[in-house]
Amino acid sequence: MRAYINGQQALTGNDFIELALGTPVELWLGVEGESEMERAARLDAARDILADNPGLPEDAFRLAATAIEERADDLFNVVPLARPVTRARRVRKGAAA
Repeated sequence: MRAYINGQQALTGNDFIELALGTPVELWLGVEGESEMERAARLDAARDILADNPGLPEDAFRLAATAIEERADDLFNVVPLARPVTRARRVRKGAAA
């Protein structure tokens, strides 16, 4: 089964988020090892996007809440694991024969 959002195929969870928000996930979360200059440029771009789209945070929260609500049965289907039974060690006193 293939999933499309606005004519674009979504293959991974990040694809769904990126297509739903219209921006790459890395713009908001950053990437490992980015320099201070790259981080400043990324945050500046994020501020510009938020200034142009003031409803974006609410849309993102609504999208996340909807996804959680639709998948709540799978997400919260937690089964407690059985605890292993521990045995008390027997203590022997005296010399072994």
